[in-house]
Amino acid sequence: MTNDTIDQTLAEELESVCRTAVGDELRSITYFTEDDVDQLYLRSDLDQTADLVGFADHERLGFRSQSAYRNTQLGAYEATVRMFENGYLSRVIRGPHGVWVTTDSMSMNRFEELTSALETVLDEFDDTE
Repeated sequence: MTNDTIDQTLAEELESVCRTAVGDELRSITYFTEDDVDQLYLRSDLDQTADLVGFADHERLGFRSQSAYRNTQLGAYEATVRMFENGYLSRVIRGPHGVWVTTDSMSMNRFEELTSALETVLDEFDDTE
């Protein structure tokens, strides 16, 4: 994959934390901002035909929709997990950038570990603070 829009150190960190938290269930990792999208990893048994731009357009709604959950009794927004017939998509947005990770089935505890790890890395590389 080409990582034209992402700092290489950030890309490596994201892949490392995803592999650690998800293990063999990891399907793909995609980094995105309001303007760009980069697929960082795609498991070899999967087709490279996904519409990344279409996915990114949908996932970018998260930059705006997070405010809908402010000041609720649920607490601060952390991540979105979507269930599909063949796997799961987990999206984490922090500051000006986000990541969606697709996985095979795994426990909610592992999704929580993944979310925490991604938040830490995204916060570390947030240059808007």
